[in-house]
Amino acid sequence: MFAVISLAFADALAAASTNVASVEIHDTLHGHFVYMKNCVFCHGKRGDGKGEMGLTVQPPPRDFGAGVFKYRSTPSGSLPTNDDLMHTVREGIPDTAMPAFTALPQRDVQTVIEYVKTFSSKWRHPQNYAEAVAIPKPPDWFNDTTEFRRRAEEGRMRFANACAPCHGANGNGIGSVTNLADSSGTPTPARDLRLPYVRSGRRLEDIYRVLVTGLDGTPMPSFAEGTTETQRWELIAFIKQLRRDATTESRIPNRAK
Repeated sequence: MFAVISLAFADALAAASTNVASVEIHDTLHGHFVYMKNCVFCHGKRGDGKGEMGLTVQPPPRDFGAGVFKYRSTPSGSLPTNDDLMHTVREGIPDTAMPAFTALPQRDVQTVIEYVKTFSSKWRHPQNYAEAVAIPKPPDWFNDTTEFRRRAEEGRMRFANACAPCHGANGNGIGSVTNLADSSGTPTPARDLRLPYVRSGRRLEDIYRVLVTGLDGTPMPSFAEGTTETQRWELIAFIKQLRRDATTESRIPNRAK
């Protein structure tokens, strides 16, 4: 049986194994077994997101054959790094059917990542790779109440023009632009930015990363061009203020009874 699998996958594995110094065929074959045990139920045998469970969940599982990934540290249009894929496997994706595989042995994670790459020919072409975008730390003015408020107001004005059409003026995900869909035609509602996290993480830096990389395959573009680092942090300051306001409002007793 091992020989049959080797013949079937050898060429694809050799071509698609990337982003590491050296990947042995038997490692990626091991990844095949890890995939069949943990991933096939949603992502399907062909990696197309059409597993038995995958057909019943929203949003639908990733179609690995398309080679398009939302959550990356690389520029828009580029493939994710191994660290990006490992983060998704280890941390999961909130508000989706993708769980966190925290107990999976490290070798299993590394090899299943290599196996996933065999589903798309994009991994065979060096031009699809890029270095991770450097993400700066939040500016010190986030800890200065007066300066934070001023910066958040600057962010509010920019948010009104660039973000509110999809995310809504108060960030609740209900804007004037409707019928948003991803590249496969699946409805993709705008994110409610009042929630204390985005799907790729809970830190302010995770919001910054989305702003500069975009979410490929969705209506969310990259703002790497057309905005400065300062302007991005001001946008994030406004989003942080929206979260604070939403938290405060949720604690106000309902006096309408």
